[in-house]
Amino acid sequence: MKTTEDTEHTEAKRITAEWQWSDLQFTSLPHSVSSVVQLHNELVYVAPMHERAIEHLSRDRVMARLIERVGPCRLRADRQREPFAALVRSVTFQQLNGTAAETIFNRFIALFPNGIFPTPQQILDAPVERMRSAGLSGAKTAAIKDIAAKAHDGIVPTRTEATRLSDTELVERLTAIRGVGPWTVEMLLIFTLGRKDVFPVTDFGVRKGFALTYGLEEMPHPKALIELGEPWRPFRSIASWYFWRVADGAKGA
Repeated sequence: MKTTEDTEHTEAKRITAEWQWSDLQFTSLPHSVSSVVQLHNELVYVAPMHERAIEHLSRDRVMARLIERVGPCRLRADRQREPFAALVRSVTFQQLNGTAAETIFNRFIALFPNGIFPTPQQILDAPVERMRSAGLSGAKTAAIKDIAAKAHDGIVPTRTEATRLSDTELVERLTAIRGVGPWTVEMLLIFTLGRKDVFPVTDFGVRKGFALTYGLEEMPHPKALIELGEPWRPFRSIASWYFWRVADGAKGA
């Protein structure tokens, strides 16, 4: 039986792998790129933020060895996706493997005109039975309806509005939505909004990766991990990406 930790690790692995792959799809050099490095016979573009992060994290000798082994951080946020759409997608994918979740998500999108991602009002107007016909559970349908309602009321901010809100403010605001917990918001902050100092200490992959990196027999408690991660400010999102890579490698070993 899958535990909550297993589900979170699977979802984090899917998300981070998705962004890692997207970073290898550049056909021209982005404006934000400051350098190109060779990694395992691939050209990898390293954003300025990541260069500063790697320099900062490498002050820790253990992290420096990890970074050398894994290579440059290829984490990149999807800056075209709105928070509303990201939350709907995240809820759809909860507790499912990537293939099944993608199928249900595509069926859900196909319910709306021209197969275009729906507006909050379109979701609010959609009959529950119709949404469930795409494969959504009752709980997920209710959660997506609530996300739409909160977006319609302005509680879910647009990307532009989100730039004026701190990480803490976004967590407090968005966890009021049905089916959206702190971890879901943290993934939004990292992978949609590109916030560089988010540390999802309850995430299984982050805790497992930390334990493996520092040679611990047991995973650290989230509260302990908060304190342990203080030296990595303001680049804890980047540190998390490296721990996910370690956890993924151990799972595949």
